[in-house]
Amino acid sequence: MRILRYLSLLLIACGILAFPPQTPAQIAVGVSVHVGPPALPVYAQPICPETGYIWTPGYWAYGDDGYFWVPGTWVMAPQPGFLWTPGYWGWGGGAYVWHGGYWGPHVGFYGGINYGFGYGGVGYAGGYWNHGAFYYNSSVSHVNVTVIHNTYNKTVIVNNVHTSFNGGEGGVRAHANREEEAAGREHHIEATHEQVEHQHSASSDRSLRASENHGRPAIAATSRPGQFSGKGVVAAKSNGNAPRATTRNSADRPSTAHTNNTQTAKDRASTAHTQPASRTSSEHSNASQGQTRTHSEPKSSPQTESRPHASSGGDRPRAEEKKPHQ
Repeated sequence: MRILRYLSLLLIACGILAFPPQTPAQIAVGVSVHVGPPALPVYAQPICPETGYIWTPGYWAYGDDGYFWVPGTWVMAPQPGFLWTPGYWGWGGGAYVWHGGYWGPHVGFYGGINYGFGYGGVGYAGGYWNHGAFYYNSSVSHVNVTVIHNTYNKTVIVNNVHTSFNGGEGGVRAHANREEEAAGREHHIEATHEQVEHQHSASSDRSLRASENHGRPAIAATSRPGQFSGKGVVAAKSNGNAPRATTRNSADRPSTAHTNNTQTAKDRASTAHTQPASRTSSEHSNASQGQTRTHSEPKSSPQTESRPHASSGGDRPRAEEKKPHQ
């Protein structure tokens, strides 16, 4: 009998260990809801804190109190050569499902969402890796060129679409191309610990809830993950003014949806680099960032190597551009 009792206790302990601890805002699994996210707010990009940091755009996450804004932030890449593919909300199976972002050698499909700052819906025009160093496109990335010397300038064709979801009524109509599908099958690294904690902090900030800020969060972007006050924090200039999609089902509590990726992890205008909107991007605001179709400008640019498709390996300048100061 004593042996049977020990075996029972052992089985109970194994059963407890089989269930992982709960994570905030369903970071470890996909999330599906019946109410679409608000439009992406318009905000300026804070300055890059130091070389090697990659811009990860802000997004609407979902928690117990509905949608909340996770501020865009600069994140140190988990390893040289890796780029960030943002997560996105996509319509499917009668609900809006979150497809989590990931790090990888090429940028994959992120729903065609115009997150701005080089993420115009396809690929990334904010910079690229070259021999272990990241080169920043200063036309869409806010960097201090006196501190970071790996810079170049390439103009990006822009638009003012701020829709935050793919498919469904009013959503972006985009499908993954061949290169994006290939990128999705590559080795990936999930959101870093800093990104997870960043989202967790955002979920705890009442002012970041859509029900409180009405699509215009006071903390729209930060220079570093988890930095929600002081220098380097940027407020939204306006909401995106896009209609919010809904379904006939009025329920808006989250339910688990199995996806291949995960939902990731939260004075002001003094560090933001803002200029009026224009047809071509020379500003650092997501108000005007659009598709990653680019053309070169006769300014200093990094040395070139074989150029991949724009949707996969980051933005690279054309061969005729000049070598930058290093």
